[in-house]
Amino acid sequence: MSSRRRGLLGLAFVSQLTLASAEEIVAPSINVAPPVLSIEALQRLGLEANGLVKAARSQVGMAESGVISAEAYPNPQVSAIGGPQKPRIEAANPANSTREIGVVQPIENPFMRSARIGAASAGVDASRASLNQVRADLAAQLRVRAFELLQRKEIARIESEVFDLMDDVRRRIKLAVEVGETARFELIRTDAEVLNAAARKEAAQLNAQRARIVLIQLTAGALKPDFELSATLQDPVQLPALEVLREEVTSVNPEILRLQAEQERTRLRISQERASVIPSVDVLFANYQDAQYNENRGGLRVTVPLLYQRKGEINAAIFDAARVRETLEYRLFEIGQLLESAWQAYQIAQRRVEMFEGGILKEAELAFQVARTAHRFGERGLIEVLDSQRILRGILVDSLLARFELQSAAAEIDRLRAYYPKEQTTE
Repeated sequence: MSSRRRGLLGLAFVSQLTLASAEEIVAPSINVAPPVLSIEALQRLGLEANGLVKAARSQVGMAESGVISAEAYPNPQVSAIGGPQKPRIEAANPANSTREIGVVQPIENPFMRSARIGAASAGVDASRASLNQVRADLAAQLRVRAFELLQRKEIARIESEVFDLMDDVRRRIKLAVEVGETARFELIRTDAEVLNAAARKEAAQLNAQRARIVLIQLTAGALKPDFELSATLQDPVQLPALEVLREEVTSVNPEILRLQAEQERTRLRISQERASVIPSVDVLFANYQDAQYNENRGGLRVTVPLLYQRKGEINAAIFDAARVRETLEYRLFEIGQLLESAWQAYQIAQRRVEMFEGGILKEAELAFQVARTAHRFGERGLIEVLDSQRILRGILVDSLLARFELQSAAAEIDRLRAYYPKEQTTE
C-alpha cells in the first residue's frame, strides 16, 4: 500500500473519530423538557384517555342503536308448502303435486310503537346524562388530585427547608460544643431534631410521588412520569353567586337529568304496556295450486287478550315509575344540600386563606427570624428557635391545607353543576 493511500485512510479514520466525538458531546446536551400542563389540559387528557369515560360513551352508542331497533317495522313471515299428491283411485285421477305459499304481515299498534320509540329515545338521554356524570366526576377528581400534588410538593419543599435549617443549626452547635461554649446535651437534642426533620422530608417526598402516581392512574397512563403542572395553589377561584348556582345545578346536574330521562322512559313504558292490551292484527295471504285449482286467499288474524291482559307487566311498569319519581325527588333535595355544604366549605376555606394572608403567616415568619438571629448572637436558646420553627411550619402547612380545601370545594361545586372542559374526541 502506498504511503499516500495510508495517509488518506488515516485522515478518514481521524475524521470519523472526530465526528463521533462531536456527536457524543452534542447528544447529551439535548434535553427534552418535561411536559407542562394546565389544570384544563390535564382534565381534557384524562377525559380522552380514561376507560370509564370510553365505556360510558359506548353505552350511549348502545342506546342509540336501541332507537334504531325501536323504529324498525315487523318483518313479514313467508311460508312455502309443497309435495306430491297421490289419488286413492289412480285410474280416475292421475298423480300430481301441490304447492301453497303463505304470507303473514303483522300490523303494529301505532300507540305501542310510538311509546316504544319514545322510551328508547329517553334511554338515549339517560345514557348521555350518565356519560356527563362520569365526565364531571372524573374532571373534579383530576382537579382535586392535581391540587393535592401541588400541596404535597409544597409540603415537601417546606420539610426540605426545615431539614436544611436544622442541619445548619446542628453544624453550628457542633462547633460550639467542640470549643466548649455549649453543653453536649444541646447537640444530642439537635441530632434528634435533624433525624425527625429528615424523616418528615422523606415522607413528604413519598406523598408527593404518590399523588403523582394517582394522576397517572386516572389518565390511564397518558401522562408522562415527569410531567409538571402550570397551576399553583394561589390560583384564584371564580364562582357565580349562590342563588345562580342553585338554579344552575337543578337544571344541568347530570344525575338529575338522568333521573328525569328515566322518569320519562318509565312513563312511556306504562303507555307501551297498556297499548299492548289492544287487539293486534295480522294480514294473511295464501296461494294454493294443484292440478285442477289455483286459489288465492286473503284475510285477517286478530289476537284478542281475553284471558290475560298483561296486568303483571303494567303493574311492574307503574311501580318502576314510582321508584324513579321518588328517587328523583330525593336526589333533588340531596344535591341541593350537597351544594349548600360545598358552598359553606368554600366560604370557610376562603376565610381561612384570608386569615393566613392577613398577617398570621408574616408574624410567624418574623418571630422565627428574630429567634434565629438572637440564637446566633447567643441571646436566645435552642428551645426558642425550635418552638418558633414548629409554629411557622404548622402555620405554613395549615395555610396550604386551607388553599387546598378552597380548590377542593370549588371542584365539588363545579362537579355538581357539570362545569368542566370538554374533551376533543367526538362521540
